Amino acid sequence: MKKLVLTGAAGALGSRLRGPLKKMCDALVSTDIVDDIGALQDGETYVQADVSNLDAMLKIIEGADMVIHFGAIADEAAWDDILQSNIIGAYNVWEAAYRCGVKRVVYASSVHAVGMHKKTDTIGLDAPHRPDTYYGLAKCFTEDLASLYWDKRGIESVCLRIFSCAPATNARSIGTWLSYDDLIHLVERSVDSPVVGFTIVYGISNNDRAVVDNTKAGHLGYRPKDNAEEFAKDVFAGAPPLDNTDLANLCIGGPFATVELGNSGVAGIAQMNTGGDD
Repeated sequence: MKKLVLTGAAGALGSRLRGPLKKMCDALVSTDIVDDIGALQDGETYVQADVSNLDAMLKIIEGADMVIHFGAIADEAAWDDILQSNIIGAYNVWEAAYRCGVKRVVYASSVHAVGMHKKTDTIGLDAPHRPDTYYGLAKCFTEDLASLYWDKRGIESVCLRIFSCAPATNARSIGTWLSYDDLIHLVERSVDSPVVGFTIVYGISNNDRAVVDNTKAGHLGYRPKDNAEEFAKDVFAGAPPLDNTDLANLCIGGPFATVELGNSGVAGIAQMNTGGDD
């Protein structure tokens, strides 16, 4: 491909995608709201911009083959903040993609679009939306936006419902872990698969205790290799007994299932990692 655009290039996950994506194209345009993202690769440029600005997105996306959209608030937050960054920002990306003739958008959706489903249900990709936060609600909106733009305007989309893409250090993560290598593999398959239409896939590694079923996304060729079971013995040995009446332990959204709307869910995960109450 000639040109790829990566939003959220300064983020915890976006920053890990810059190198792999540059190998897939002649020119990579990375964008985020920060002043600087450090050293650039050959063929990579950085443009500081906010996804909530449609004119800025139009300029950046012009001439792109695909957009990899990871730019948004990555936690529960106040409604007005989620609205601007995660909802209006998503509309701007798809609308700019449509106006600029882009073939496909690869989107960082989230488990939190279905976070209130129970772990024991082992839901598939046809499970209905069941968001756990405003953050999850914005993911639901964007998945539906992607579906609409495929049905009405022919823009392909792959929506990656990313799970716990961080070191597996708590009991929940043994079932929800996504390794960084598997994340890269998932994004690569989402970019280079010849035909995807509108696809949703769970971003989760090959965990023995996985809480969802990815069978219906087999056409992507995503074959995760890593398994959180290698960490299970140590993690379980150091974890306190879980309260099996706590929605943070029962639901696949974890602590996001119990936080008050507008309050950080990431803070609850941090408590889990230190042995505190969710």
